Order: sequence, then C-alpha cells, then structure tokens
Amino acid sequence: MTPPLDPERCYRAVASRDARFDGWFFTAVATTGIYCRPSCPARTPLARNVTFFSTAAAAQGAGYRACRRCRPDAVPGSPEWDVRADVVARAMRLIADGEVERCGVPGLAARLGYSERQLHRLLVGELGVGPLALARAQRAQTARLLIETTDLPMADVAFAAGFASIRQFNDTVREVFAATPTQLRRARVVATGGTPGWLTLRLAARAPYDAAEVLLFLGAHAVPGLEEWDGTTFSRVLDLPHGPAVVQLSPAPDGAAAVTARLRPAELRDLGVAVSRCRRMLDLDADPAAVDDTLGADPTLAALVAGAPGRRVPASPDAAELAVRAVLGQQVSVAGARTLTARLLTAGTPLAEPVGTLTHAFPRPAALAEADLTAVGLTGGRRRTVHALAAALADGSVCLDAGADREQAARELLAVPGIGPWTKALVALRGLADPDVWLPGDLALRRSLAALGSSDADASTRWRPWRSYAVMHLWALAVPTLFTRRLPPLPERSAS
Repeated sequence: MTPPLDPERCYRAVASRDARFDGWFFTAVATTGIYCRPSCPARTPLARNVTFFSTAAAAQGAGYRACRRCRPDAVPGSPEWDVRADVVARAMRLIADGEVERCGVPGLAARLGYSERQLHRLLVGELGVGPLALARAQRAQTARLLIETTDLPMADVAFAAGFASIRQFNDTVREVFAATPTQLRRARVVATGGTPGWLTLRLAARAPYDAAEVLLFLGAHAVPGLEEWDGTTFSRVLDLPHGPAVVQLSPAPDGAAAVTARLRPAELRDLGVAVSRCRRMLDLDADPAAVDDTLGADPTLAALVAGAPGRRVPASPDAAELAVRAVLGQQVSVAGARTLTARLLTAGTPLAEPVGTLTHAFPRPAALAEADLTAVGLTGGRRRTVHALAAALADGSVCLDAGADREQAARELLAVPGIGPWTKALVALRGLADPDVWLPGDLALRRSLAALGSSDADASTRWRPWRSYAVMHLWALAVPTLFTRRLPPLPERSAS
C-alpha cells in the first residue's frame, strides 16, 4: 500500500497547475462541488476548501461532479497501477480491462484469490471506494467518450458503456458530469467525421511523448495479416471478449502528447477494453518525469535520456500473444519472427471482412494448443514449446492477463520446457508492461553496455525501478532503425 496523498505537496501542484500530476490525483473543491485535474485552468481554490482523492471514483463517491472545463476523466491513467504489483494494483488493472463487466465483483475477487469482502476492504481502505464504484466511474468515462465522439443513439451508448439500463445511464451521467447525455452531446469537443462503423478517439499521454517513435517500433515488428504499418499509421486486429476489432493508431495531428485512434469493434460493449489495451500497448500512462529523473541522473545513461526524453516501452495488447511471439522469435531475426508468426494466423478468428491487409485475430491459446504446426517452419523443439505454452495458457497453469501476479507468472513461464530467463523477461517487459525488467544476456544490450563501459551485472542492480525504460534507451543505441530519435550507431551494429 502506498502512503496517503500528501495534501501540501498536492496543493503545490494545483497552485502551479502542474500537468505532470494529472491522473495521479484529483482535486475536489467543497465550495463548488466539483473535482478537477491538478492542471485545471480555473482559479486556484483556497487550501481549506480542497480535498484530494487518488481516483475519480473516490471523488464521485464523495458527491463531487467532474469539472466541465478541465475534463478530469480525460487525463492519462495513474502510472501507479503499472508500477505496483500488489493486489490493489492488480485489481485496478483488471477493472480497467473490463473484468467487473464480464464476471462481476465475485469473478474479480476469485481471479485475485480473495473473498469479495476482503477485496472490498482492501480497495476501500486505500482508495475510499470499492470495486463497483471503480467500475461505475469507468463506465461513465466510456459513456462520455461515446457521447462526445460519435452520433450513436443514446440507448446504444448506454449499453456499449456497460450500463444495465437507460435509467442507470442517465442517472450516472447527470450525477458525474452535472449534465444530461443530450447536453454533453451538444457541447461535444471532438467530431468524428469518419466512416460509418468506426469510432475516432483521442488518447492522451503525459508529455513528453513521441507517438511516431512508439508506432515505428510497433510497425517494425508488424505481422502480415495481424498488423499493418504504412509509415505513419499502425493498424492491428485486437482479440476482444466479444469478437475481433480493428484499431488504427497515428500521432495526434496537432503534435500534442496524444494518439488518434480509429476503432471498429465487433461490439460496442468492447470499447472500454479496447481503449484500455491500446493505452497499455502505447505506454500512455507512464510517468516520464520520474523515469527521466532517475535514469538521467546516471552518467552512463544521461546522454541517451537527454537525447530522447520521455521514451516509452511499446507493449502488446495481449500478453499471451506476446509470449507465443517471443518463443517464435527465439534465435531468429525480426523479419524471420514476423514470417513465422504470420503462418499461425489461420488458427485465429478471421475478420468478417478484411480491412486493408488485416485478416485475422491472433489465435487464442486453446486453438493454438490444438493447431498443426508442422507447416509453420519451426524445429521440433520449438513446436513442442509453443504447444506446451498454449496448453498452459488455456488451462490456466500460466496466467498472463491484466491482473497477473508478475512474480508468479515468471515462475509459471520458466516451468514451460523451452522458455528461459530471456523469454520470461521479454514477456514481462512487453506483455505484462512491467516497468522494471532487465533482459539477461540480450546481445544488443550487452553491446550497448560494453560501448558505454557498463555490464549486465551493473544493470541488474542499477536503474531501478525503471529498468524497462533503460532497455529501450540501450536498444535505441544498438538498433537505431527501430527508433526516430537516434544516436550514432555502435560499431559493427547487429540487427539481432
């Protein structure tokens, strides 16, 4: 558990309108009855009238309404839930991934290995509200996205956001935003101007954020049929609970720290899950100031950090998919791994109709465990590893969902024949979005470290708790073609 919010520190951030703290906490003002982001441009309230909450749900639970001016529900999420590994953080990741909508609070508690009462006590003790209130706040945010960025009928918006009834939807929107759904639509801030069936959303990040670099990295690993990269836009198929969706991601046109996402879900009720997974894939909720302060203070990395402030760790929207792809990529080039992965796609769910070159979702573990891999081009040992991993994912003996216990997941992966420390670490880095992972024995990292006068042994103890970001800086030094912000390449650079 983290210590309670420090009111004096929080108030200084509010007085200076420091946008770095947007999403870390919310400011509730007793005299107005509203809650804001710290950087709200409104007049700074008196300290005696202010209460600070760690979540929007807690502010709503205390009777406050969202500010119409600063739109606190549109800020990046708190990076705390990605950094922490305790049950509260795991619960927050699962709630963001829609676990309460799919399985209810009993399913959430069971997934975490707690009783409903224990889980409720833990969440209320730290956040001031329970899982139902947290899920309700997320539904309200999803509803606002749909109201303001689409022309969908309100009934469709209500059920897509996860509300059980139109009345519940209307009551929640009025309570949270102090406006009816119709009033929010009249005051919409983003116009779709898009193709029927597609939703256009703006996904905010903390500055600095180089969207082009993140998308380039993802695009360089694009698997034909599953992903597509045209030099500006990265597109891919997402395997969501109610069917495959297509997302097209590009840098915000105004150069802001944001990404424009065009989504075409199979069912609108998957919108919240799709947004959550895109945010994780793009590392939008990271705290670049904290990362750069720590890594930039180390003489070994100082020049790298100064040359690429705010560098992110591109992840996968599905850790199980990343685990299989990591096995396929063992001891082969990036191009070879893309080719091998593309051959697996016929076992995945096909799109109702292709979108450009996109045709399939990545195969789910149960389908992959039964698939004939003889034509993929794998060695016998690698085929056995893929089958064993897929079977373990399918039966739950390896769990890599949003609420996975990272240490337990590491042990479970290492128990699969053919998976070693490097593959396990890569799954944690780009599958589970763990910000503090080192890749032992990675050749590109070793070459960068040698050029900088460091070593694996040094790196395993330094740069905590942001070793994943140190990995990205060192990869950029060794393989600059995967990054937009480049330093001179190392001598005799390898593409491995």
